[in-house]
Amino acid sequence: MKVAVLSPVAWRTPPRHYGPWEQVSSNIAEGLIKLGVDVTLFATGDSITAGKLESVCEKGYEEERGQDAKVLECLHISNLMEKAGEFDIIHNNFDFLPLTYSGLIKTPLITTIHGFSSERIVPVYKKYNSRGHYVSISNSDRSPELEYLATVYNGLDTKDFIFNNNPEDYLLYFGRIHPHKGTVEAIEIAKKTKKKLLIAGIVQDEGYFKEKVEPQLNDQIQYIGSAGPDKRNTLLGNALALLHPISFDEPFGLSVAEAMLCGTPVIAFNRGSMPELIKDGETGFWLQM
Repeated sequence: MKVAVLSPVAWRTPPRHYGPWEQVSSNIAEGLIKLGVDVTLFATGDSITAGKLESVCEKGYEEERGQDAKVLECLHISNLMEKAGEFDIIHNNFDFLPLTYSGLIKTPLITTIHGFSSERIVPVYKKYNSRGHYVSISNSDRSPELEYLATVYNGLDTKDFIFNNNPEDYLLYFGRIHPHKGTVEAIEIAKKTKKKLLIAGIVQDEGYFKEKVEPQLNDQIQYIGSAGPDKRNTLLGNALALLHPISFDEPFGLSVAEAMLCGTPVIAFNRGSMPELIKDGETGFWLQM
């Protein structure tokens, strides 16, 4: 079987630090390859895969600024679709835009929906409901207007994580710096518990960081920048707990699963997929907003 895996082109696949969709695309591609499947990964040119690699750009537009994101996305998706006849199936991890080609090709297209950026994109999924094949990443992230094949939780390679039963005395915030992710709320929790907090992640909202987060940084509250796979295991494994005080309905939350693989409990607001991932009182705790 020949399979095409379509990854985004914002970041490298797998990502150096941030890039959850790219990480899942990589996990799918490499897992299929280990099963003996002939896989071609459509991603940035600096991506890493044991299979074949197809690309239209050397680096992602988030890593090499100055590139036009929309132009790259159009070139990237069309590059796959013009070669669709070479594959038995296409696994789309790049949101709704590839669906608009699905009526023009014969190759079956399965789409893992990694969340809805807005309800306004649902009409595209609805249009291709009859010919598309949709997979949700949590039951909470399903739209009642769509039909799904199944819910498949994001998988992780367990060998990348080490269980640690002797954590250090700090809390960890691990994710993009954005109001939805609750960076400020994590700081408030740390202050109330008088615990040290390490904040790791890309700054996605510069204004929020400058106005709400940066003024609170000190010896207790420390921002250590983005953390890639080389630092992730140590940071997560040594933390007393991962703070995940989200203010939106999280579709999945890779850092939540990663923390628990390291033996680190997760403290999160009870929204989105959190009740599906966290066993309250066992692998973490739900907080009511």
